[in-house]
Amino acid sequence: MPKLDFVFFDAGGGHRAAATALKQACEARFPDWQIRLVNLQEVLDNLDVFRKLTGIRMEDIYNLVLRKGWTLGSKQLVPIMQGIIRLYHPMQVNELRRFWRKGTPDILVSLIPNFNRSIYQSIVAESPQTKMVTTLTDIADFPPHFWIEKGQDQYFICGSAKAEQQALGMGHAPDKVFRVSGMVLNPRFYEPIHLDVPAERAKLGLKPDLPTGLLLFGGYGSAVMERIAIKLDKSGIDIQLIFICGKNEKLRERIRALNLRMPHFVEGFTSKIPHYMKLADFFIGKPGPGSISEAIHMGLPVFVTRNALTLPQERYNADWVTENELGLVLPSYAKIVPAVQQLLQPGTLARFQANARKMQNRAVFEIPDLLAKLQQ
Repeated sequence: MPKLDFVFFDAGGGHRAAATALKQACEARFPDWQIRLVNLQEVLDNLDVFRKLTGIRMEDIYNLVLRKGWTLGSKQLVPIMQGIIRLYHPMQVNELRRFWRKGTPDILVSLIPNFNRSIYQSIVAESPQTKMVTTLTDIADFPPHFWIEKGQDQYFICGSAKAEQQALGMGHAPDKVFRVSGMVLNPRFYEPIHLDVPAERAKLGLKPDLPTGLLLFGGYGSAVMERIAIKLDKSGIDIQLIFICGKNEKLRERIRALNLRMPHFVEGFTSKIPHYMKLADFFIGKPGPGSISEAIHMGLPVFVTRNALTLPQERYNADWVTENELGLVLPSYAKIVPAVQQLLQPGTLARFQANARKMQNRAVFEIPDLLAKLQQ
């Protein structure tokens, strides 16, 4: 009975989401597999220097920075963070070795960046026969020492041509670098949704046939959603909006209190993202790999920004949107009004929607078969 460990952490929501989604897909395809989700933060909690100094876990500090939008200068902070990780590297390896001694997997799948050197060295020391697979949950790597490390005899699963080229460029053998068709999405995004879109819009207080945008900025929303709402409302553009505010109830109430002229619907935390995306025509949000991949999979062109506030590992995501003509990349959401006007020009929205439908991302179903081949 094959044993697999999926390593994740909660610095950003995408790593746990990808691990959980992949576990669901693997168990559906191979019910005899024993899959364990391993939270690296819990394994290395004793070494968390941020927790020792502030009482707050490193991943919680990271998530607070994201929620508050304090990301200016993040590109310069990455080397500092990586320096701290390298400083604690020998202790990380020892702590991980103690963890693996309690039980080693046949295949170890890492769905996190920055710690793959420690993970690799620890598993090789304790269980040389274990095969390590790094599955990138970013569209591309942000070298050095982010996702892909040189000189490690392991496998890589890449969701874009760029990431594949990066792995090969670092000297990894072609037979150990696997290309899949995109980012790992939850299997629920592939379930058929049969609904009468005009009727469902009407149930939400929206007009049946008006161009509809969906705003989604992570699990806690963002204050920028208010500014976007006000700008689009004042513009007089004939559209309507669906706001997904996540767990941020204050944001939800503030948007409701705007008394917008345009038709709109405001939702809090929900598991019905595919449903709401089905009701929309385009997406406005962060350039996170998960959210834009979900939107594109559901056929929605995207509006994202790329500027000094954009996390460095997410900047290529915006470039990827432009390269594939999947939407519009803005210097800031101060430019949202002319961008929406451009999207609504005759033929433009339909062209972007057609490009989105061409992407055909089935990575979450492709990866289980790749992992199965590694067991042969």
